Amino acid sequence: MTGPRSQWRGELRRDESGSVTAELVLLTPLLILMLLFVVALGRLSGARLEVDGAAAQAARAASIARDPATATAMATQTATAALGSDHVTCAQLTVSTDNAQFTPGGSVAVTVTCTVALSDLTGLRLPASESIRSTASSVIDVYRSAA
Repeated sequence: MTGPRSQWRGELRRDESGSVTAELVLLTPLLILMLLFVVALGRLSGARLEVDGAAAQAARAASIARDPATATAMATQTATAALGSDHVTCAQLTVSTDNAQFTPGGSVAVTVTCTVALSDLTGLRLPASESIRSTASSVIDVYRSAA
């Protein structure tokens, strides 16, 4: 079988050594960028969940306090402890407490703002940091005894 048919089969069996290496060299940077992007999204979504939880815990702690000054201190302490126990590292943490309705039956609102650093994820054109803010409120017990 040395006719035209065998020559055609020979053309199909070309030497393709090295093609996998070339494809890998071309695709590796793209795969690394995609991995870094997934890490950035995971870091932001995880931090958002933790900041939401810290705000809820801080609002509850503030609603149990007896006076507005103690409520502010308890909210800050609780938010810091909640984020620390969840291993969330904030470049800047701000806790603000709204004590305007601090009476039995009123409510207290706590806003937690955490700045998450993204500068260590090089290669992506992301901002150096992203601020995540969450607000939670808790009702002060109507039947609480006066201090």
